[in-house]
Amino acid sequence: MTQTKLKVGTTKKVNSTATLSDVAAFAGVSPMTVSRVVNGETNVSARTRDSVNAAVAALNYVPNQTARRLAGSKPIRLGFLYSNPSAGYLSAFLVGLLNQASLNHVQLVVEMCEAGGKAEAAARDLIANGVDGIILPPPLCDSVRLVDLIAKSSTPSMAVACGQPDKRVSAVSVDDYQAAFAMTRHLLALGHHRIGFIIGHPNQTASARRLAGFKAALAEVGTTASAELIAQGQFTYRSGLDAAEALLGLQQRPTAIFASNDDMAAATVAIAHRLGLDVPGDLTVVGFDDTALATTIWPELTTVRQPITNMAEEAVKLLVRQIRARRNEEPEPPEHMVMDFSLIRRQSDAAPRLRPPMKIAGRV
Repeated sequence: MTQTKLKVGTTKKVNSTATLSDVAAFAGVSPMTVSRVVNGETNVSARTRDSVNAAVAALNYVPNQTARRLAGSKPIRLGFLYSNPSAGYLSAFLVGLLNQASLNHVQLVVEMCEAGGKAEAAARDLIANGVDGIILPPPLCDSVRLVDLIAKSSTPSMAVACGQPDKRVSAVSVDDYQAAFAMTRHLLALGHHRIGFIIGHPNQTASARRLAGFKAALAEVGTTASAELIAQGQFTYRSGLDAAEALLGLQQRPTAIFASNDDMAAATVAIAHRLGLDVPGDLTVVGFDDTALATTIWPELTTVRQPITNMAEEAVKLLVRQIRARRNEEPEPPEHMVMDFSLIRRQSDAAPRLRPPMKIAGRV
């Protein structure tokens, strides 16, 4: 029986039952390096590739295609934690997750929770049950305690639509600052100079970035954002009603209002209608996100399109790639992807009227 001396001082029969580990021992490299060569990957030196190919030939190694297919098809389980009051935002997000989950052999575990202790408990349960990765949309992606917990567990995670993502996790987002800057410049170009702004939830980093972009655009034309024209919201429809009432109740009301999301913009339109104001004749209203709500109210909203569905899709693809790299003992560092936004102009914006503002219904 023919035998070949191995470099590690053992012997091995030369036949088709040789394993990947046998080839690695013969060539003096790691099994992972053999796997890279056999799979045709390019991140191997020519000298090492030649050594592996020589070992493959010497041992008559034949890759077990069935085993390779099974390894490649091993399901990936992703946990999705959510706590978002906007039904339109959540719907668009879930569409993206489900699209990519079906394409990447991903099992999606969805957990609804509230920010704080409940979110952390839900994350602990997901980790204990062996999920391969966790996806965090807003507002949970801004929870420092939650991100700390997941990072310390070494579970790959993905923050989506976070204004300032933690460097320990991967992220997919748009540039909230530039998006708000661009929308504010659009309003200024229409001729508006008294512009109201409704801030998003104070605990979300995207809120501060959007406010900063708004202020920067005003500063560019030599205008300072007036404190009375900035109202606090929570990214909810209810908070948008309260903020719009405050802004439109001013003695000198704004000619335009930029709300930090579509829910609050839709609420602003509702308050304007209740007060007898025409949108956009008497008041321009613009939003942010371009959720389904933007085209289900009248007039349809001019808004910043944040590609929520595409962002969720990219989050799944990136997280799956990182999980597979970990399984191959080639972990990748966190990656931050910034996607393009766009301004979508519909019927809710116009130049300010060149006549005295109409009286608001019910006001003397």
